Amino acid sequence: MKILVVEDDPEISAFVREGLNEAGYITTVCRDGERALRLALTVPFSLILLDIMLPTMDGTTVCRRLREAGMNAPILMVTACSAIPEKVSGLEAGSDDYLVKPFDFEELLARVRALLRREHTRKQSRIEIADLIVDTAKRTVSRAGRDISLTGREYSLVEALATHAGQILSRRTILERVWVNEDTVSNTVDVFIKNLRKKIDLGGSRRLIHTVHGMGYVLRSEDAVPD
Repeated sequence: MKILVVEDDPEISAFVREGLNEAGYITTVCRDGERALRLALTVPFSLILLDIMLPTMDGTTVCRRLREAGMNAPILMVTACSAIPEKVSGLEAGSDDYLVKPFDFEELLARVRALLRREHTRKQSRIEIADLIVDTAKRTVSRAGRDISLTGREYSLVEALATHAGQILSRRTILERVWVNEDTVSNTVDVFIKNLRKKIDLGGSRRLIHTVHGMGYVLRSEDAVPD
């Protein structure tokens, strides 16, 4: 599992990164808010550890922008402030949990594991993006109450996009997740995306499957992606 650590203090970020790596996670460190926002919308992270006080953009704004873009990975906010209003602000922006500095790494790790377990359980049953519902237990997809008939491969592609809603998946990432080691032609992903758009977006109230030129595809409810 990939975890994004957004922390501008080099000592804290190094400490957290080392501990998470030892626990078996793949960890990426980012030290400013705007870059963290772009990165989180590009790479399919399993969880984001997000400090509030950051250069260029504060963590609460990053969290809110990620949720507005449809990114649904768990967000654990970290701050040196224990004031209730700041906690409420972070939770209202879309964070899943809150941890106050200084913290014991074992507590951080326990919270990370709990959030990942919760997310795994949630993803096993139902994913909702706008009026699109992906039932991962039944392997069915519907939009605005209308059942959508998909092939097995089309469903796997929708689930991969929905699992990382709001995050851009490159063609290579999609091939690795949906086709694994099977031989494919260069435009395989593009052809399947085109077919999915006909089934999911045609006649819908808004487009959900978006092309991000030079990067890949993303499933989200809004058209705008931060620069």
